[in-house]
Amino acid sequence: MDRVSSFDEPLKKLLGGATAKVMAEHLGLHTVGDLLHHYPRRYEERGKLTALADLPLDEHVTVVAQVADARILMFNNGRGKRLEVTLTDGSGRLQLVFFGHGVHKPHKELLPGRQAMFAGKVSVFNRKMQLAHPTYQLLDASDADEATEAADAFAGRLLPIYPACKQLDSWRIAKAVDAVLPSARDAVDPLPAALREGRGFTPLPEALLKVHRPQTKADIEDAKARLKWDEAFVLQVALARRRYAETQLPAAARRPVADGLLDAFDAKLPFTLTEGQEKVSKEIFDDLATEHPMHRLLQGEVGSGKTMVALRAMLAVVDAGGQAAMLAPTEVLVQQHHRSITEMMGELAEGGMLGGSDRGTKVVLLTGSMGTAARRQALLDLVTGEAGIVIGTHALIEDKVQFHDLGLVVVDEQHRFGVEQRDALRSKGKQPPHLLVMTATPIPRTVAMTVFGDLETSVLDQLPAGRSPIASHVVPAKDKPHFLARAWERVREEVENGHQAYVVCPRIGDDADEAGGKAAKKKAAEQDPDKRPPLAVLEIADELRGGALAGLSVEVLHGRMHPDEKDDVMRRFAAGDVDVLVATTVIEVGVNVPNATAMVIMDADRFGVSQLHQLRGRVGRGSAPGLCLLVSEAHEASPARARLSAVAATLDGFELSRIDLEQRREGDVLGQAQSGVRSSLRMLAVIDDEEVIAAAREEAVAIVAADPELEHLPELRTVLTALLDKEREEYLDKG
Repeated sequence: MDRVSSFDEPLKKLLGGATAKVMAEHLGLHTVGDLLHHYPRRYEERGKLTALADLPLDEHVTVVAQVADARILMFNNGRGKRLEVTLTDGSGRLQLVFFGHGVHKPHKELLPGRQAMFAGKVSVFNRKMQLAHPTYQLLDASDADEATEAADAFAGRLLPIYPACKQLDSWRIAKAVDAVLPSARDAVDPLPAALREGRGFTPLPEALLKVHRPQTKADIEDAKARLKWDEAFVLQVALARRRYAETQLPAAARRPVADGLLDAFDAKLPFTLTEGQEKVSKEIFDDLATEHPMHRLLQGEVGSGKTMVALRAMLAVVDAGGQAAMLAPTEVLVQQHHRSITEMMGELAEGGMLGGSDRGTKVVLLTGSMGTAARRQALLDLVTGEAGIVIGTHALIEDKVQFHDLGLVVVDEQHRFGVEQRDALRSKGKQPPHLLVMTATPIPRTVAMTVFGDLETSVLDQLPAGRSPIASHVVPAKDKPHFLARAWERVREEVENGHQAYVVCPRIGDDADEAGGKAAKKKAAEQDPDKRPPLAVLEIADELRGGALAGLSVEVLHGRMHPDEKDDVMRRFAAGDVDVLVATTVIEVGVNVPNATAMVIMDADRFGVSQLHQLRGRVGRGSAPGLCLLVSEAHEASPARARLSAVAATLDGFELSRIDLEQRREGDVLGQAQSGVRSSLRMLAVIDDEEVIAAAREEAVAIVAADPELEHLPELRTVLTALLDKEREEYLDKG
C-alpha cells in the first residue's frame, strides 16, 4: 500500500458506515489520518490489583472477582433502568452499577459465576462501596496462569480518554483507534532526519503508538513532545515559506520625499513623537523603501499612538506617488478614523480643493451605507488618483473599487479580518502593495509567532506624553447596591467638572434584539430565576435619564442606528454637547474623545478581559485622569469576579492578554485569523509551549532559507501540501 494513501483511507472502509458517519458529522474525522491525530484528552490509571476487603475510597482500583448475582431494577416510573451486579473474591463483596444504555452489554456478559477484571473509581452509595460504570474484561477461569497474567496487564494499563460526543463515547473511539493503529507505521515523517536525531525525538510512527496505547507515563511525555514539535514545525515552515514568497514579489519602493506632504504634516504637529513612535516609524520607512512588499504587524497598547504611526506611513507613500488604503472593521471606527485623520491633517487633507494646501491630497471615506452620489465621487477620486488616502470598511474589497496606484494597505484591528480579506484588498495594486496590520489587542509573543507568523512585528508599548493614568474599580452591584449609587454620583461629579462619561452595556434592547432572544430568555429565567438577560443600552439610558443622571444630556449609540445618526451622536459627543453616552461595544476601538474621563461598564463580567481593556482605553486620553468602573452582579468567589479584579489591578495589556488566553480555549485564541491553523493544532498549546514554537520557528526559517521549495525534503512537502489543502478547503467553505 502507498505510504500516504493509507492515511487518506476513508474511515467507512475500516469502521463501517454508521460509526464513520458519526465520526464525520460530530467529530470532523473523515480519514484514517484524522483519527490517528485525534489524540486522547487524558489518561485514566486503572490502578494496581486490590482485594475487595482492602478497597480505598475515591481511588482508581482494579479488582479480579467473580459475579455473585446481577439484577435489573427499574426507576423513574419505569422509564429508567439500572443494572446492579454483586462481586465476590473470597475477601469481601462489592457492588457495581450500570445505568441507561450502558446496561445492555454487561447484562448479557456479567452472569453469575463469570470471572472478570473490573477497573473504576471507588465511591459510596447507601453506605455501601461501589464502582459506577467500571471498565471490565472477562477472564477464562479454567487457566489460572493466563488469568493472572491478563489481570496484571489489565491492572497496570493507562486508559486513554478521547474527546468524545453524545453519539460516540470514548471507549468506542478507542476501539476504532485500535482498528486503524496498524496504519501508524505508514506515517509520513515531516521532520528532516538530522533535525529529529539532533533533538532526540521519537520517530513519528512510534509517537503515534505511544500516544494512543502508552505502557508508561514516560511514553505519553515522549509522544507529546514529538507531536507538539510536528505541529509547531509544520506550521512555522508554512509561515516561513509565505514570508519567503513575499520577499520574492516585486513591489514599488516608496521612499519619503524631502519637503513633501510628510514633512509638512510633521511641521504642524503640536507635540513631538514618542521614542517608540520614532523607532517603529523607522522600521516601517525602511520596509517601504525596499522593492518587495512590507509585511508588518504593529501591536500597540490602547492609546499608544498607532494611528499617528500609520498616518505618517500613508503620507510617505502618497509623497512617493502612491495611494494608501486603511481598512477598519466597523462604520463607527471608519468614521472616527476619517474624522481624526482629516482633523490632524487640516488643509493638507484638502488637496485640489479651495483653501487646500498645494502639497495636500484628498482623504476619502468609503462605507457600505454611503449615498450613491458620494460613493460614485469617492470611487472616481480613487481611480483617478485624486484621493491619496481612503479609509473604509469591507466596502473597499468590492470589485467596483479600483485604484490609480495602490501602494500601502493598512488593516486596523486585524483580529476582525481573515487573511483572505486583507489579501483581497492587496490584489487591487498594480504590483503587490506594502501591508501594515495594526492591533490594539496585545498579543503574547507565541500567539504572534503562530497566528501572525507571516508578518514581522513592531511593538508600541509607550504611551504618548500627556496621557493620564486610569483608575479601575470593581463595583459589586448585588452585594453592595450603595456602591452602584456612588458610581452614578461619580459620573455626575465628572460632568460637573466639565468632563464627559461613557456607559457601556452588552445588549441594545431594541425590537430586533428582543425578537430572537425572547424565547431563550424566558427559558433561561424558568431554569434559573437569577439568570436575567444582559443589561441593554436603551433600557439603561431611559433609567438614567429618569433617575440617577436626570438633568444631564444622555444619548445612545449602537450598531443598528443609521450611520448618519451614529455620526451625528459621535460628533456632538466629541464636541462636548452630550454629557453621557450610553453605548454598546461600538466604542471599543478607535473612538477618541479626550474630554471623556469616566466609563461605567454594566454587566462587566459578560465581556472578555481584552475587550474590557480595549473599552477602558477610551478614557484618560486627555490631561485629566480617567476612571473605569466595572459593574457586576457576579458572586465574589466566582471566576468572573476574579477576571474583573485582574483587569482592575493592571493597565498592562500584555499581562492581561496572557490572563485572558489562559482562561479561554485555544481555538478562540487563534480564531479565524489564520485559516487552517485551528484545524492543525491538536497537541500544541500556544500559551504554554512558547519554547517549542520559538525553536520550531528558528529551524523552519533555516530550512526554508536553504531550500525554499523543499526539494530535498519530499516528506515535509507532502505533509505541508495536505495541511494547506485543508486550509484552502476551509477558505472556500467560508467563502
